[in-house]
Amino acid sequence: MIPDKVRAVLDQHQLSALEFEAGSTPTSEMAASQIGCEVGQIAKSMLFKGKDGVYRLVVCSGDLRVDNRKLKQSLGVKARFATAEETETQTGYRPGGVCPFALPGIDVLIDRSLQRYQTIYPAAGTDASGVPVSYQQLKTIVSASDCDVMTDP
Repeated sequence: MIPDKVRAVLDQHQLSALEFEAGSTPTSEMAASQIGCEVGQIAKSMLFKGKDGVYRLVVCSGDLRVDNRKLKQSLGVKARFATAEETETQTGYRPGGVCPFALPGIDVLIDRSLQRYQTIYPAAGTDASGVPVSYQQLKTIVSASDCDVMTDP
């Protein structure tokens, strides 16, 4: 079930979430299979904790991996992946369902690698959802900054 705070954002922007069987979209590969799109169209949301203690969410293409050097350059500080517990505490979403919507106080960055697709699919706060949206729509809705932190796997 889509969290109320996410549904409010989606309703405000006339977006609809695709919903599936519980636990069916926790990875980029599973989400792409369920949605019927390329793995790269899955906009995975990853929470990082900087050495400065600040959490930042990076939304990136599901077929690429984070380049630590590029991440440090984009964030201005060395950072590590947040733990599952930190992720749920800071975002309100469990790993596998983390999304960029309704995250007051957390800066969101969106990797330019997602611009290569007309439609991308971030989660909607569950491990069984996806929201069809364009790069620019997502960037605008979540007030994200552009970044370049990805590299080929």
